[in-house]
Amino acid sequence: MSVTFKPYPFEAKQYDARLPELADGRETQRHAVTIVGGGPVGLAIALGLAKHGVRSVLIEADESVCHGSRAICISRRSLEIIERLGALDGFLAKGLPWTGGRSFYRRDEVLHFTMPQDENQKLPPMVNLAQYHIEQFLLDAAERHADLIDIRWRTKVSAVQHDAQGATLRLSTPAGDYEARTDWLVAADGGRSTVREALGLKLTGTSYEGRYVIVDILLDSARPTERLAYFDPASNPGSTVLVHKQPDNVWRIDYQLRDGEDAESAVKPDNVMPRVQSLLDMMGETAAWSPIWITIYKANALTLERYRHGRVLFAGDAAHLVPIFGVRGANSGIDDADNLAWKLAYVINGRANEQLLDSYSDERVFAAHENLSYGTKSTEFMAPPSFAFELMRTAVLSLAARHPGVRSLINPRQTSAIAYRDSPLNAVSDPLANGPAPGTVLPECPISIVDGGDVRAGHVTDLVGPHFTAFYFSEDGTITPELAALETSCDTPIALVPIARQAPADTTRRSGWDHTGRLFPMYGATAHTLYLVRPDGHVLGRWQGNGAKLAQQAREALERALHA
Repeated sequence: MSVTFKPYPFEAKQYDARLPELADGRETQRHAVTIVGGGPVGLAIALGLAKHGVRSVLIEADESVCHGSRAICISRRSLEIIERLGALDGFLAKGLPWTGGRSFYRRDEVLHFTMPQDENQKLPPMVNLAQYHIEQFLLDAAERHADLIDIRWRTKVSAVQHDAQGATLRLSTPAGDYEARTDWLVAADGGRSTVREALGLKLTGTSYEGRYVIVDILLDSARPTERLAYFDPASNPGSTVLVHKQPDNVWRIDYQLRDGEDAESAVKPDNVMPRVQSLLDMMGETAAWSPIWITIYKANALTLERYRHGRVLFAGDAAHLVPIFGVRGANSGIDDADNLAWKLAYVINGRANEQLLDSYSDERVFAAHENLSYGTKSTEFMAPPSFAFELMRTAVLSLAARHPGVRSLINPRQTSAIAYRDSPLNAVSDPLANGPAPGTVLPECPISIVDGGDVRAGHVTDLVGPHFTAFYFSEDGTITPELAALETSCDTPIALVPIARQAPADTTRRSGWDHTGRLFPMYGATAHTLYLVRPDGHVLGRWQGNGAKLAQQAREALERALHA
């Protein structure tokens, strides 16, 4: 249920449907991977596969990138992933970075929170960017890989059959219907997933009764970019209101409906416009404004029990629905894509057993439950599901202005990188005083990157590519022959990157130099420390010892992860 007014300040290119080469209504070519859903998650999976040289067909029902108000916040973790996919520039050029927000109870400010941001970071903790921009920048990158990514617009899935060898899709387009076959099927087709329905699968969890009206407006304001939350404001007594500033003078306003309010009536402009105006008056915004989009939202905390069903894999909203509070929806979907793409590519390229894909399900179902746990806590605070919850919230908000100790209960707990603590891939490792344990994402730190005699400023994440990376910490970057042999003796591509405490002795080999002196203590590293990192930036294992021992431990960890 939505109402559209003037178009957003963004014009999307329209694409026509087209038919592939057919014989008797069936596509003549069988595909390695077919992805259903051309939103941020589907595009990210296609780009991730392309980084490994794997071709995919991307099926999208619409004729262009999305329109309307959907995801608007992209996290630092997602930006790291998007950088590896080759699409970061547009996100940073267009997006509005922010580091925190404010919460108000009636007229009093009760919380001013900030997200982690220090001199070690390369990217902002959060960027506000409308989903049509998100999709467009990912699409631009995908079109640069036209030889590996075949996007089919205005194509709908009408039926799915799957077996041990793959799946057969019945596809419907304005140009005609046809049948397509694929070895692997990835469902990234959203909360109303056609593929999920075709397989008879159900999301389980909690659907909340509280409803929010979402309004996007055009407003020229110099107010800084931050998350604003108003509890029981004068503009909408008894309700909760969220406000986010976006690029192009677009503002996103979410306000809670009171009990008993009719949803159909609530989205009528005559009812929405006075509430928005009252909010803007309360905020002190005096400029003229105009509505663009009105819709209604209901929070869900739902997930599939497994994301792999034979040769059908689920990602994004097709796999889980997360409440908007804490901006975990699109961000968790992009993390799904990052996890799935390299594993599926390794299986297709013969570098891993199919069982590697079970770890995709294990890790991302665990991540979904983590996200749902935090999202549920935020939802129950933002929209109390019972009188007891409402009573608790009122007490917290009443005390927060004078008692800082209770303010953490108001914190929206924004999305952050998930640590796969119990992943079946994690290698038995040495205990270190500090540093990322197996399953954890690499923490960021500035370093000097030495390559071919040149030295440039960079960060640790710049050294992670679409392959396994072995970071070897030493005094001057010198590596032993046993470690050097890792790059040629392993069946899977691995890059050995020396990390030197002082200027590297060998300036021709790509390496890192801890010129700030922060990286070694941050990673708990001494000379002769090895971190083995997965293509998605999660640590596989870490050890200390001589070169021969470290090389053997790395080989055993790779063998166990990819061929167990």
